[in-house]
Amino acid sequence: MDLVLTIVIDGLIYASWLFIVSLGLTLVFGVLKILNIAHGSVYAIGAYAAASLVALFASWGLAPWMSPVAMLLAAAGVAAILGPLLERGLLERFYGRDEVLLLLVTYALFLVLEDVTKLIWGVNPYYVSEPYSLFGNVAIGSLSFVGFDFALIVLAVVCGVLVWFCLNRTVAGKIVLAVIHNPEMSASMGVNVKWVNCAAFTIGVFLAALGGAFTAPMISVQPGLSVSVIIVSFAVVIIGGLGSIEGAAIGALIVGIARALSVHILPEVELFSIYVVMTAVLVFRPEGLFQSVKARQI
Repeated sequence: MDLVLTIVIDGLIYASWLFIVSLGLTLVFGVLKILNIAHGSVYAIGAYAAASLVALFASWGLAPWMSPVAMLLAAAGVAAILGPLLERGLLERFYGRDEVLLLLVTYALFLVLEDVTKLIWGVNPYYVSEPYSLFGNVAIGSLSFVGFDFALIVLAVVCGVLVWFCLNRTVAGKIVLAVIHNPEMSASMGVNVKWVNCAAFTIGVFLAALGGAFTAPMISVQPGLSVSVIIVSFAVVIIGGLGSIEGAAIGALIVGIARALSVHILPEVELFSIYVVMTAVLVFRPEGLFQSVKARQI
């Protein structure tokens, strides 16, 4: 029984931060029709920025509970700078072009951001352990877990609910959905499609940076972090269906549980378990679990 509980909770913890990152990836694809490979680099920049800002807050003598505030501010700062800069300054020039070209552009951007990250923060790992002990430990039966991990699960739920609510229950969200389904008609009705594209991309950047910022206390922040993240994030959105929030949630859960199962039962296949699951899903649902073949929806 303890093993089952451990697998479920470990899977949920892994799925939580992965869902936050994948949510930004699927949002950008849903609105801009771009598979953004540079999303992983934004995740890494968010992690580095959070580690730096948490250390800065500590050097100022601020209370430990300010660490989550520092991580949130770091993600917001990364989004405010990189979102408009990348979308308005680069990606806008390639809208309407071949999808393969857009993929290559974001891959080139990924390589550039990797080098920029090394130039700013160097190649030595960063550690930010203060926030990880902030929430203490949580006992479930005979097992004990770090409270920060459960806070991350709550954050993932909040992000998912907020994005879904804003898209489906607000005027701004209806405008975004209109742009997704027919940008030309939306423009003819007076919608500023360029502003919608920029806002959606910036929110996607924020979610990637937020995922990086709040996983920084759990990992060693070092070069190469972005590669594994973008690969697993792609697996999530492919399993769930490109452009689907519900699909991103289910895909993250499937990947999280599959990884936890392999880690605790058969560690030798941990590196392959995610791709085995992805292959199995695509054999029966090539378009993903929640993606309609006829229409893309968020």
